[in-house]
Amino acid sequence: MLNFIIKRLLYGILVIFGVTTVVFVLFNILPGDPARMMLGQRADINSIEAIKKDLGYDKPIFTQYLNYINDLSPISVHNTLNPESYWYLNPQKYTAKKIFRISSTKHIVAKIPYLRRSYQTKKKVSEILTETFPNTFILATVSIGFAIFIGIFIGIFCALFKNSLFDKFSLLISVIGISLPSFFAAIIIAWLFAFLLGEYTGLNMFGSLYSINDYTGEEYLNLKNLILPAFTLGIRPLAIVVELTRNSLLEVLSQDYIRTAKAKGLRMKKIIMKHALKNSLNPLITAISGWFASLMAGAVFIEYVFNWKGIGMIIVESLEKYDFPVIMGSVLFVSLILVFINIFVDIIYAIIDPRVRIN
Repeated sequence: MLNFIIKRLLYGILVIFGVTTVVFVLFNILPGDPARMMLGQRADINSIEAIKKDLGYDKPIFTQYLNYINDLSPISVHNTLNPESYWYLNPQKYTAKKIFRISSTKHIVAKIPYLRRSYQTKKKVSEILTETFPNTFILATVSIGFAIFIGIFIGIFCALFKNSLFDKFSLLISVIGISLPSFFAAIIIAWLFAFLLGEYTGLNMFGSLYSINDYTGEEYLNLKNLILPAFTLGIRPLAIVVELTRNSLLEVLSQDYIRTAKAKGLRMKKIIMKHALKNSLNPLITAISGWFASLMAGAVFIEYVFNWKGIGMIIVESLEKYDFPVIMGSVLFVSLILVFINIFVDIIYAIIDPRVRIN
């Protein structure tokens, strides 16, 4: 089991390394001058050259790439004495601790990965992600939770009443839910429930998870603003869960041990909950984990339509402003989440089914 976990972790590291390389290459061949983005179009030549030197854009592209990898690595090599060095351990950039000396000027250090600074706000990208990630995480978690519980419940009824009107109607809605693009669904749901019916629903089209009390000025949790974006984001995984639960449960209900349980006189509720449902959830593990990872990464349109201050929102804003460090940091962060969830699911599979470890 330990060898299996180590292999998966190594594969994950290789994937992250590949994504990092692709992201660096893509964003370094795109047009645009970071120095002018930071200083404005009226900046003088000397200021532009100083910014380029500070960012390292006066170095060869391969040297920039090595420095970028060094910045992202939690264990890295830095010059600790010379502030003019390209590899200098600048305390304004890095939160680091020296591990041991490898030369008179260089140390191997353990540090928080440095994702550069935003061209527009000058804030560290890691700080921007720290501020916005919780909102995206809460939105994705509530959405997938809604999809799991409602989807499994509907899927069970569809399997028990196969080919009934309820079954056919649920499958029709599921197909529509899967086919509906996120941005279109977000616009329609926001227009219908927040604009047309807002007076009756009390729901706001543009809201955040936290609101300010007009009288006390205190910040409080406003879960009402979570309803529409979470419902919209959960529509597609809900449709997948319904279909997978129905099909998998129908397959399990046709097994011999289920017929034996029925012959012994067990109630249908007990057969479903203790035997059939438990054994039909394996396909859902992959689907749910994959969808949760995609919700974390793909809530861009939902967040943008509902003005939800998450990672998706800052990606869109950064694309509009050509704020490359924020985009690069966001893509790498999302990739890390995807890899981590996939590794976690592989380990869960290996625990549930030992044949996975053998293969």
